[in-house]
Parts: sequence; structure tokens; C-alpha cells
Amino acid sequence: MTVPVHPDDPTLALRAASELLRALASPVRMGIVRELSTGGKRVHELVAALGVNQPLVSQHLRVLRTSRIVATHRQAREVEYTLVDEHVAHIVLDAIRHVEE
Repeated sequence: MTVPVHPDDPTLALRAASELLRALASPVRMGIVRELSTGGKRVHELVAALGVNQPLVSQHLRVLRTSRIVATHRQAREVEYTLVDEHVAHIVLDAIRHVEE
């Protein structure tokens, strides 16, 4: 999710970064990104790992997909979710480590 700096709008990158952080601003969404940092997962795996119900996980996955943070890959009858960019995982994992110190 690289945003080019445009000479006519020097705040473009700041606004894009703000949108990224807004998309991550939920404990469930941060948990999803943390889980996906180790590889692709299906919804039922995320439900089990996060301890929340399937509709809630699906709702948060929709936000992450819309923000182009996660991508989907159909495998037979199931959908696997993966991170589009590993940099997002570093942001989330660093934030978690920071508060645990």
C-alpha cells in the first residue's frame, strides 16, 4: 500500500497513513492481523484463535479487505485470508510489543 508523494498534495502520504491506522483501530482487527502474520487462515481458524463469533470476524475482515490490508484466496469451498503487505503485520506486532514492555 505504497502512496506516492505528489508535489501538489504533500499531505497525501499522511492521509493514507491515517486511513491505514483507522482501519487497524480495533482490537479484533489487530488480532486478525496478528494471526495472519504467521500465514493464511480461514474464518473458522480466526474465530477459534480470537475467541469471538463468526459474524464479528467476518465483519472485521470486510473492513480489512476494503482497506486492502487482507486479500482472499478461494480454496475449494473455503476462503483463505492473507495479508497483502507484511509491513502492516510489523506495525501491529510492534504496537503490541510496545504496550507489553
